[in-house]
Amino acid sequence: MGIRPSLLVSLSVLVLTVVCLPLSLAAQNSAWAGDKSTANQRKGSGLPIPRFASLRSDEVNVRTGPGSRYPIDWVFKRKGMPVEIVAEFENWRKIRDWQGASGWVHQSLLTGKRSFIIPGKAASVHKTPATSAEVVAKLEPEVMGEIRSCAGDWCRVRVPSVSGWIERTSLWGVYKSEPIN
Repeated sequence: MGIRPSLLVSLSVLVLTVVCLPLSLAAQNSAWAGDKSTANQRKGSGLPIPRFASLRSDEVNVRTGPGSRYPIDWVFKRKGMPVEIVAEFENWRKIRDWQGASGWVHQSLLTGKRSFIIPGKAASVHKTPATSAEVVAKLEPEVMGEIRSCAGDWCRVRVPSVSGWIERTSLWGVYKSEPIN
């Protein structure tokens, strides 16, 4: 008495299904989990962090967390003020100001335009990038302006009615060796 070939094939398929199906489902679930974790990753702009930016508006709400559901901690009221972006979460940027205060703002309230603030003592604006050059203005602490370019130890800046060169170490809004064109 022999086993029919069709019964043997059916038993083989059943054994393979019982053994292989759980392995296949486990692999598929881990692949789905991998896709899900990739989809849940919160990407930002892809730009380097930290970096400097400026406030786009006269009123910028600074929140305790990255989303409109977080309470407003305070409001910046100085359009063009430089801030340092120290973290990103989707469309939200964690910023730090020149005094060290930090919080979250929506990316639409920031611009890549480069600006500076005089953080401490007064700074001299020179006609050319040299300490021996003619001083065309003195900027008091908390004066803000636009950074035009930076090379070496000097940055070409503009404040209302004055243009010239300031030593990089006198500004907050640019990194020590960062080139700006």
